[in-house]
Amino acid sequence: MSKRITWIHTADLHLGAPFRGLRALSPAWADRMVEAIPEAFDRLIDLAIQREVDFMAIAGDIFDAAQPSYRDVLHFADGMKRLSDAGIPVYFCTGNHDPYTSWKNSYVRLPESVHMFPASQPGFFLYERDGEPLCVLGGRGYYNQTVSAEENLAAGITKAAAQAALGVEAPFGVGVLHTGLHLDNIKAPTDPRELRAAGFDYWALGHIHQPYFDTPTDPHLVFSGCIQGRDIKETGPRGCYVVTLEEGAPNQAEFVPLASVVWQKLTVDISECATLTDCHDAIMRELFTANGHAQCEEMVERVTLVGKTPLHHILRQPGVVEDLRQQINDGYPVFFCDALIDRTSQPIDRAALAAEGLFPSALLAQSARMEDSANDQVDYLQREFLAHSLQLPSSCVRNIDRLIREAEEEVLDLLGGPNDD
Repeated sequence: MSKRITWIHTADLHLGAPFRGLRALSPAWADRMVEAIPEAFDRLIDLAIQREVDFMAIAGDIFDAAQPSYRDVLHFADGMKRLSDAGIPVYFCTGNHDPYTSWKNSYVRLPESVHMFPASQPGFFLYERDGEPLCVLGGRGYYNQTVSAEENLAAGITKAAAQAALGVEAPFGVGVLHTGLHLDNIKAPTDPRELRAAGFDYWALGHIHQPYFDTPTDPHLVFSGCIQGRDIKETGPRGCYVVTLEEGAPNQAEFVPLASVVWQKLTVDISECATLTDCHDAIMRELFTANGHAQCEEMVERVTLVGKTPLHHILRQPGVVEDLRQQINDGYPVFFCDALIDRTSQPIDRAALAAEGLFPSALLAQSARMEDSANDQVDYLQREFLAHSLQLPSSCVRNIDRLIREAEEEVLDLLGGPNDD
């Protein structure tokens, strides 16, 4: 009968991380977010116990700060005790947020079933079930908050080295590392080819907050992502992987959402909306759709309105967009819109404007000439940027036609706006 193990890969818990930007908008939601990470951690522990996994591997950044609060340390220690009582060992490495030096003066003693990889050299541990060696684990943590560019954290971490150091042979091998891999070339990058050649069945990686694995059908180099998004940059479901390794079979990595609050960026096209009520309803439809996909109880969203619509000039009036945002938040307490952004534009009948022969007609003609001489416009922009000791972004060069059209629409929008007198 083929041997098999099931375990949890997690990373970037960031216990104690602050949530910035919400306090001024909503004290209640700011308070809610403070509890979101501890809740996600508790769900992680619950999941391990419910699934009766063999072990848990944590790939760094358990705490958000090198000197975590006593409360956060106690919360982590309590979770480790629950796992120990359930017979589930834990193997973890330190990350750049919680380096090895910060663990020297820990407030509490962790259970003996919790094992930390060293930071000055590779370290190895053995997982056994009923006295049978099943998996060797190799890893190394951060010693300080930074790693020099010349230092390779993965050096010497191989399955062969693990088995030699532990004096056993095991059917499975797992590497645990906090690294940027090839996705972050600044903070401890690692060559994917080196990890693949190390002989491990699976690398449990941390540092990249987005869930990622190299091959969909048989993942080997895997980032579990963070367990709870902390701001609008960390959108979508957040959680961990339940990993199954079985002899003669592809690796299985099941993503399990843990976040109770998910951040989302939504774009809502309101070009078909005739009234602000229609606009509100269109936004709510998108919110409920996104919430269903995210599999979460609560959601913080940033909504951008787009489309050519007669409502454009109404939305530009002072207070209208903010009132619409408040209406969304007041009606559905499980959603919080932290920003409602108007990127709509007014419908433009270019043929009619050209036929009028007035200033808009001249503007359209000039815009057309600029599009026909796009290279000349790039040269002009480059000279202007250089005159101010600035480098022209390459995106401007690639998108010069779109920028010309956007400038045209902006001027036409200003010309067609309501009279402020």
